[in-house]
Amino acid sequence: ITYGLDENMNDFVAKDIVFNDNSTKFTVCDKFGNRYEFDYNLVGKFNVYNAIPCIAIALNEGISVNVINESLKNIFVVGRLENVSKKYGLDCDIYLDYAHTPDGLKNCLSTLRNISKGRIICVVGCGGDRDKEKRPQIGKIASELSDYVYITSDNPRSEDPESIINDIVAGVNKSNYEVVISRFDAIKKSIKNRKTNDIILIAGKGHEDYQILKDKVIHFDEREVIDEILKQK
Repeated sequence: ITYGLDENMNDFVAKDIVFNDNSTKFTVCDKFGNRYEFDYNLVGKFNVYNAIPCIAIALNEGISVNVINESLKNIFVVGRLENVSKKYGLDCDIYLDYAHTPDGLKNCLSTLRNISKGRIICVVGCGGDRDKEKRPQIGKIASELSDYVYITSDNPRSEDPESIINDIVAGVNKSNYEVVISRFDAIKKSIKNRKTNDIILIAGKGHEDYQILKDKVIHFDEREVIDEILKQK
């Protein structure tokens, strides 16, 4: 059984995709001409790709469309384009995502651009003791697909955070960025300098609630950080 977005090639096809700031509506058509409408509690085309085979399997198992739809409405994935700003009643949206590869960051920013009504602000870094070649790629993608970027620390591990950031900056060809070594301060600046309808993407850690500095693991939960910053304001 094949699936995708190309109706000429697949048994199950997603179409009429509508992205909202906190959900995705789409229709799945099968090769028999049946149409099923879904309201998905996750954002982005890549999440639709993930949903289609699950829908196909569930239908094949005889699970009702209503049950499938209710499941999709209630799916929650920590740190995967997780909108953490709704409870604060802000005039902007803040998303957390685990994206720490060039492709992952590109997918996230492209998805957010589809739903953005204002600027996209990106807070991003790269882990230490890991693939150095991706660092300038991360910088290039972040600066090209965002309106403004705060380049900061991720999990430096044994490396010097400033050295990692310099590798990221090497790929940036625009001037729409600022280096803020402290991840806490970078997040704080992104929130402080927000404008109405902005989207802030804090990328790289997602579900993680720690930072690795040298040989120490330090508690660092970005949900708690955001909560602290907003309480300060």
